[in-house]
Formats: sequence, C-alpha cells, structure tokens
Amino acid sequence: MTSLLKMLCLIDGEHYLPVTKSALNTLDSLEHIELVAAVFIGGTEKLRDATPESLGDQLGLKVYFETDHDKIPYDLIVKVAVDHQADVVMDLSDEPVVDYSQRFKIASLVLEQGICYEGPDFSFQPLDQHDILEKPSLKILGTGKRIGKTAVSAYAARLIHQKQYNPCVVAMGRGGPEEPEIVRGDQIEITPQYLMEQSEKGVHAASDHWEDALMSRILTIGCRRCGGGMLGQVFITNMKQGALKANEVDSDFVIMEGSGAAIPPIKTNRHIVLIGANQPIINIEKFFGPYRIKLADLAIITMCEEPMASPEKVKRIEEYIKDVNPEATVIPTVFRPKPLDSVDGKRVLFATTAPDSIKDVLIKHLEEEHNCTVVGTTPYLSNRPLLQKDIQKYIDDADVMLTELKAAAVDVATKDALNAGLEVVYCDNIPLVIRDEDKLDPAIIDVVDKAILDFQSK
Repeated sequence: MTSLLKMLCLIDGEHYLPVTKSALNTLDSLEHIELVAAVFIGGTEKLRDATPESLGDQLGLKVYFETDHDKIPYDLIVKVAVDHQADVVMDLSDEPVVDYSQRFKIASLVLEQGICYEGPDFSFQPLDQHDILEKPSLKILGTGKRIGKTAVSAYAARLIHQKQYNPCVVAMGRGGPEEPEIVRGDQIEITPQYLMEQSEKGVHAASDHWEDALMSRILTIGCRRCGGGMLGQVFITNMKQGALKANEVDSDFVIMEGSGAAIPPIKTNRHIVLIGANQPIINIEKFFGPYRIKLADLAIITMCEEPMASPEKVKRIEEYIKDVNPEATVIPTVFRPKPLDSVDGKRVLFATTAPDSIKDVLIKHLEEEHNCTVVGTTPYLSNRPLLQKDIQKYIDDADVMLTELKAAAVDVATKDALNAGLEVVYCDNIPLVIRDEDKLDPAIIDVVDKAILDFQSK
C-alpha cells in the first residue's frame, strides 16, 4: 500500500475564501495526498468577514498564523512543516503577498528540512544525499562556476595529506569517465607526455580528478555528471559508484568535490563552501545562494581583489555570510599561480582560465616570485579556437608553455606546445589570505578534525 504524502499548504488573504477552500478540496480529493494543515502567510484584502483566527473553522483545516500579517512567517512555516512531518509544502499564495525573492527564501528553508516545495508551475526537490560513505568526509562545493573550487580542493587535499590523514578525492565533472576512474596520483608520474597519451585514448585528461591527482599527488576518483539544477542537483552522475569505490581504496578520509554549482549527491560529515567575490551579488544573496552558504562549516571567499571585486563588495559578502551562517568561519582569499616545475630564467607563455582583467597581477607574481619572463598570456583555456590563435601568436617567443590543467590544457595547449618543441609545465593556483589575522590552513584542518569526530560519534 502506497503511503500518503503529507501536505502543508500556504494560503493568503488575497484570495476569496471560497476560492481557497476550492483549491484545498481539490488537493484533498487526490488519493495520494493528506492535507495536514495550512499556514496563513499574509494579506487580508479579500477575507471580508473572516479573520485569520477564524479561517480554520471555515476551511475545515487547522490553520496557523502570526499576528503580524504584513510579514512572511518564515519560521512558522518551517516549524509547522516539521511538527506535522510534512513531505510537501504546497504554495497556494500569490503576489502581492509573496514575490520571487521571498519564494526562494521559503524554498531554501523548506528544502533544508528535506521537504519538497511546490506551487502551480514549480517543484523543488531536496538534494539527493546518499549516506554510503564508511569513512570520515567533507564536501567542497561552490556558489558558481569558475570560482576556484578545484584549486581549493587540490590545496585542501595536499594539506590534509601532509597532516597524515591519508585522503582521497572523489570529483565529478562534465567530461568525466563513464565508469568511475581511479588515478593513482600517489604512485604514477603525471607528465605532459603521459596526459597526451591519455587524451589520445579518448580520456578527458584535464578533468578535475586529473588536476587533483597532479596537484596533490594523492589517489583520486573521477566521476561524471550531466545537468545542474538551481539547488545543485544533477540529472545523472556516477558519483554514488565513485563513493563506493572510495570506501574500498587505501584512504582514511574522503573529499567529495562539487562541479560548478552542482553539489555531490553524497552525505558527508562537514562542508567547505566557496563563494566567488566576482559573482553577481544577487547570485550570492538571493535564489539558492543562501542555501549553499548555510551548509558551510568553512566559507572561503575567492577572487577578493580588483578588478573582480571591490573591497566594499568583499566586505558586503563577508557580512552577509556571517548573518546567514554565524557559525561558519569566513576567510577572504585571492589566487596566485605556482608552477609545478621551475621556470627560472625562462620565457613563458601562460595559459589560464583567469579573466584577462587580472592578467597583469598574475604576470607580476610569476615574474617576481618565479624569476621568469612572461612573453604572452591567454585566458582562453575553455575556448579552443581562441586558445589556438593566442598560442600561434606567442609560441615562437616562448621556451615554456605554462598552463593550468583545465579544459583544453592537454588536447590543445600541451599538444601544440610539444609539437613546437616547447617545454610544458603545469601550474597550480594557490589560495592566499588577504588579511594577516586569517589562517586558512588551520581552518581547513579544523573542519577535517570535526568531520572525524562526527564520524566517530555516529
């Protein structure tokens, strides 16, 4: 026998009461629905003789309300939904009582409780979170694409490895393998020639798990995914199989790495969330930005420098994170390139995914810290035609192709450089704090320690 879906309805006073009752009757007539209660969320224009207090008797349903009918009772919605063990919150309200921003806030709060949020033409489902890991774990996710998630993941993995926690990384990407792929970054030498061989076999050798393996020198497991919903759900992924492999391999700690704004569908003990200061502020403060931020034990703000973000914007983001999630540690950072091999005294062609607007800062850092001469740069690792044009423009003046392991780094940048007789050096991106009082490494290890304690206490 199929169990009934327990449904909580949100109603307002902008509808005539008989109309609201008709909608409730329609829902109640569905064989798979059990109406458990309603929450009155505002508006009194069309209540006429009725009052919020009398709605329950007239609608034949328990109705909850707050005395201030001009404010959305967010906390009340959550409390009633949890108390009644609702499976679904159905929103029967409308403007002017609620607008888009308010609905996204309701959605975030309801979805945090693992409850669906639906309306006449929308349905938001809680994230899949398979509880299958048999080791302590953390998840690294982000509020968007191109905000440095893989760089931070590789940095964190390297740090965790140095602290003798023996981690592995499970990463999903849009170019990942059909079956979860183990890369023994701790055992094999990942050279440009080796990556070219993988690329020629049809492997996407610049996928995130290859970057993690190269930068961190640990075991990684590569997975694929397609699609990315607003909340972070993916349409298909083999990350569940990847997590099961993580249970079997020789590691003691698991890092689940997100892709873009997509969130790994695997339950972990703790979370590190990246917020790009270069993102539109509305994507951080509205929609499902707050949902992601609330997950954070450690919130790392990236790209915290001009021209990508003004100091005022960085401050606003930090204050917003602290307001939404006061328990999280918040650390603003910038990225700086770090060649994996020496480029001392060499002429460098630098390929990156960083925007062209920041290239002068990166060039200055490379030349001053690594004693090289940057003869050309290209920000087009994710645009193959433009990347090839830039390579042809500068390749005759360079000794070394210095490239991040992203997108077309292997099948275009590495291939063209090797064919031209250039040395190829891969480049890491290191997150650096912008304030002396912030300590990124201890903050990451603190999350790890808490994850281990959480796991042990289960």
